[in-house]
Amino acid sequence: MAVGLPEIRARVYVGTYGRRTREMIWQQVCDGIEDGDAVVAWAAANDAGFDFATCGSNRRMPVDLDGFKLVSFAPPAASPTDRRGPSDRRNTTERTDGEHR
Repeated sequence: MAVGLPEIRARVYVGTYGRRTREMIWQQVCDGIEDGDAVVAWAAANDAGFDFATCGSNRRMPVDLDGFKLVSFAPPAASPTDRRGPSDRRNTTERTDGEHR
C-alpha cells in the first residue's frame, strides 16, 4: 500500500482515488486483515458528506439509521483471565489505567 498511498502515520494511509480503485484496495486490505482491523472513508453525496466501511475485529460497527451512518459500540469481550460467570459480574466500568470504578 505504501507505494500507491502515502503513509502519514504508522499504518495510516491517505489518497484520492476513484470508486473502482478504492474498492480494489479495500478488498486487498480485508483479504489480508487477519487479526487486525481497518476502516476506509471517502467523500460521498449524502448528508454527512462522507461514507465509511470497516473490516476485521473491532468494537466499532457502522449502523445505518434512516440513511445516516452512525457508529455502534459492541460490549467489550471478557478477557481470558476473567473466569467470573455472568451473575458474578458487577456493574463496573474499566478505566484506561486498568482500575475499576
